[in-house]
Amino acid sequence: MIYVVLGFLAISFVLYVLLAGADFGAGIIELFSSKKNQQLTKKTVYRVMGPVWEANHIWIILMIVIMWIAFPKYYNILVVYLHIPLTLVLLGITLRGVAFVFRHYDAFKDRSQLLYDWMFRISSLVTPIFLGLTFGACLQGEIIMGSNDVNYSFTELYISPWLNSFSLLVGVFFAALCAFLASILLIGESDRESRTIYVKKALIATITVVLIGFITLIIGYFSSSDFVNSFLSNVYAIGLAIASSVLLVPLWFAIRNGKRVLSRLFAGLQVLFVLFVPIIAHYPNILHTRSGELNILSEIASPSVVNVLGISLLIGGALILPGLFHLFKSFKMIKILER
Repeated sequence: MIYVVLGFLAISFVLYVLLAGADFGAGIIELFSSKKNQQLTKKTVYRVMGPVWEANHIWIILMIVIMWIAFPKYYNILVVYLHIPLTLVLLGITLRGVAFVFRHYDAFKDRSQLLYDWMFRISSLVTPIFLGLTFGACLQGEIIMGSNDVNYSFTELYISPWLNSFSLLVGVFFAALCAFLASILLIGESDRESRTIYVKKALIATITVVLIGFITLIIGYFSSSDFVNSFLSNVYAIGLAIASSVLLVPLWFAIRNGKRVLSRLFAGLQVLFVLFVPIIAHYPNILHTRSGELNILSEIASPSVVNVLGISLLIGGALILPGLFHLFKSFKMIKILER
């Protein structure tokens, strides 16, 4: 049953990055656009994502619940030693949601709309950066934990593990990945005139992802990052990275030929491969600290708890996933057939 729980955790992780990542990325694209294009993106985002944006955060809630119940030691380390970036992530999600609603549904249109616009754009950029910072801290191996915490300062325990060059680059990389996903989504939702705008945005985001990814590996290599060392010695992780790069060719072919479903499929597969590179390189030692690696399979709750959780996830998935699929299909977020 533990593998059922791990499967739901992995699915939630992937879906949150893909769906919420595209959601965050729309705000990033709006931030780095001209005033004219900002209004265009704003209208497109409300039309496409407005009806379904709240559903995206189901997955991060599910991830938190699974970690809390099935992997309490992992959960404890994350919420204690990385509480600052995680708190900023929650704050960013909250501010972004408030701005998203009020700038569209506010009955009075005044200068406060400018505040909501900038709140939405900035939080769309900052939130995925701090998500990436948290993930980078798990890979870097700088978390200090143990019974001798009194020998370290607050900065060494709760700031240095995530506020470093490697983690910052992972944060920027994730933000660029979100912009890449959003631009691919918006390409398929635009008319011929505005489509060229998002094609350019997608090209810029792709170049940024590749450059930041390369720089992250270089910085990680010279700082003796656990992730980079494991990545370079794992043939499967290297294979996933190569496969993600190769998919750029059919992706841009699909974009040039106006293939909405194929372009989204290839973009999703690219991001999926990128996400699983560090997981494949480290599994089952997902979390790295100065004291060593922590095996996720050896730090689990009791079998009775895991069994109940697994059964609950199977029942909940059978009830919720079809309805969620219907929701996305109804608002044309999922296109089964192309014209």
